Amino acid sequence: MEHSIPASHAIVPITAFAAENGYKVIYDGGSIQDVKTGSDLRLFIESDRIRFTKDKKDFITIPASSVTEISYGQDVHRRVGAAIGLAVVLFGIGALMALTKSKKHFVGLTWADGEHKGGFAIQCDKSDYRGVLAGIEGITGKKAVDSEALTVKN
Repeated sequence: MEHSIPASHAIVPITAFAAENGYKVIYDGGSIQDVKTGSDLRLFIESDRIRFTKDKKDFITIPASSVTEISYGQDVHRRVGAAIGLAVVLFGIGALMALTKSKKHFVGLTWADGEHKGGFAIQCDKSDYRGVLAGIEGITGKKAVDSEALTVKN
C-alpha cells in the first residue's frame, strides 16, 4: 500500500527553521563597527539578506546580492591546557586528552554594497557551520572557498 504525504506535512529545509531561530556565532574580527572580537552574535539567513543581532537588537544587515566572497577555514589545536588541568586530578585521563583534537570552524564573508564595503570572520558551532555555509551559499549563489587566511591559531 502506497502512502502519500499531504502538502502540510512536506519536508521543510533546515534553513527555513534557522531563519526563525538563527545561529549562535562568535565574531572573530573584521570591519563591523561597535563589535569586539569574541562577542556572541546571532546570525539570521533570510531569503534576500544576512542579518546579525546582538543582545536581541539588529545591528547589521547585508544584502545577499552584495556578497562578493564566502570563505571557510578550520583551526585545529590540541587540548593541551585542558589535559594539563585534568592531569593534576587524574593522570591517565589527562594524558589521553592531550592526544585529542578540537576544531574551530570559521566562516568569512566579504561584501560591497555601493560605497559600503566590508568583511568579517565568525566562528560557528561544529553542528552549525555546514548549515551556515549552505544557507549563505543558497541565498547568494556563490560557493564558499577554503581559506587558510581564516585559520586562527591560539
